[in-house]
Amino acid sequence: MRCSIVALPVLAAATSVVAQAPRPGDDGKYTISSSGITAKFIPYGATLTNLFVKDKNGDDVDVVLGYDDINYYPVDQGHPVYNSIPGRYVNRIGKGKYTIDGTTYTTQLNDGNNTLHSGTNNWSYRVWNVTDFTKDSVTFTVRDASNSSQGMLGLVKGQVTYSVSGSKWNIKMEATSPEAKTPLMLTHHTYFNLDAYKNPDMVKIWNHTLYLPYSKRYLVADDGALPTGKIGTAEPNSINDFASRPDMFLGHARGDPKFAGNCGSGGACEGYNGYFLIDDAPKDAVVVQLASPFSGIKADLRTDQPGIVLYSCNWMDGSADLKSTQGTKTNRKVVRSSCVAIEAQDYVDGINHPEWGRVDKQITGPGQTYTWESSWIFGTF
Repeated sequence: MRCSIVALPVLAAATSVVAQAPRPGDDGKYTISSSGITAKFIPYGATLTNLFVKDKNGDDVDVVLGYDDINYYPVDQGHPVYNSIPGRYVNRIGKGKYTIDGTTYTTQLNDGNNTLHSGTNNWSYRVWNVTDFTKDSVTFTVRDASNSSQGMLGLVKGQVTYSVSGSKWNIKMEATSPEAKTPLMLTHHTYFNLDAYKNPDMVKIWNHTLYLPYSKRYLVADDGALPTGKIGTAEPNSINDFASRPDMFLGHARGDPKFAGNCGSGGACEGYNGYFLIDDAPKDAVVVQLASPFSGIKADLRTDQPGIVLYSCNWMDGSADLKSTQGTKTNRKVVRSSCVAIEAQDYVDGINHPEWGRVDKQITGPGQTYTWESSWIFGTF
């Protein structure tokens, strides 16, 4: 319900003292919970640090990556964007250039010849403000000044609300650009291992199953994971097929000689680091199902976005520690291909590919509001 303060000037004046910002718990985290989920967050990057859900035995399992020490997030030189919100424009901008109304802008090259997540001062590096906090929701806001990320002009105000209910985790974002037209495309960069690295027989992610029922098509990418403009169609049982049948293992194509270099980098990137289109999905349909036979946990994604980025953690080099909530006596590190990031978003580099018809969806200006919403529902099988 909306209400006006104009008619109550005395009360407004009396209560105009700046309210104290919501405070975190003793662990420095903002914890929200429901009957089936406990989620913890920090303001740095509006980051999810822990996500506890029930496994097939009824035990709580922390299914996302992160660090025990919240002070390590801003100093980690690797900065894998653990469960945070990069922006104002996520993923790659080809050659670090884009054009709006005939003017070409240049962005920071931080990923070879391309820009990744708007550069090295993107929103996942910012300390967000906590503006609302209840037992089952928390809201963070960010103010992104013009050109604070190179080539990203105009003030942008962003907001994310995380909430939980039952076994559902909901993420809702919106942003405005009141001063100028600007690239604006967001995602939640969530890293999963549904076994919490506790499977003694398989530390890698290939034993998880993935079903993308509406994603036969994908963006063909070059050796640097930048889309070429072509749209491919995955044939049944091919490397990029997760649509032809449910319960297909993430590693189902490991025997294919092309799997070792499927995501480029001169053959050094095994598995996946690409964009899958979501075609003709009914409203509120489950567009991604990730599951693990070991833990018995399944995670169903619903989103208003037209596709997802799938990244199978090729660049994890085994130097990062697992959280104390994860792993075994012998599994204590985040090794190569041991997790999967699933990022709902618009077409990668769509701002530079008018043939896809996504440019207007990826530019926001005065009088417009950008919105994004996704939810994960967790269960067992």
